[in-house]
Amino acid sequence: MPTDRLPKEAPAVISRLRVRYAETDQMGVAYHANYLVWMEVGRTDYCRACGLAYRDLEAAGVRLAVAEARARYHAAARYDDTLRIETRLTSLRSRQVGFAYAIYRADDQALLATGETLHLATDAQGRVTRLPEEARRALAQPPRPEDGAA
Repeated sequence: MPTDRLPKEAPAVISRLRVRYAETDQMGVAYHANYLVWMEVGRTDYCRACGLAYRDLEAAGVRLAVAEARARYHAAARYDDTLRIETRLTSLRSRQVGFAYAIYRADDQALLATGETLHLATDAQGRVTRLPEEARRALAQPPRPEDGAA
């Protein structure tokens, strides 16, 4: 995972979603892999709050490939729970970007999961490349509060 961590006080972007029935097992407990999908929601919202749409990165020929992903599960999310996903930038380098996540149940603030992802910038052929300067500039700025930052 990234070693050049930003301060814990780095601003977070808050995303909210509700656990859908299709994301659960017969007991109504969310399947573990869905937490990675929910982290993607947080990451996309974080980038958008910084003025960086993933669609624009792709239009520039850049993809963010997942190089590492980690999740730690603290409690179960269940069908119809409203979740609050806090996403923070942890690393920003010329060819990689890292994020940290905390997923809470909104009604009782129970911590459900924490995690981190590290992404490498690649071109359309999958070769590691530099993040475009505009993307690095956007991510280096604090997310805008009106777009979900806390």
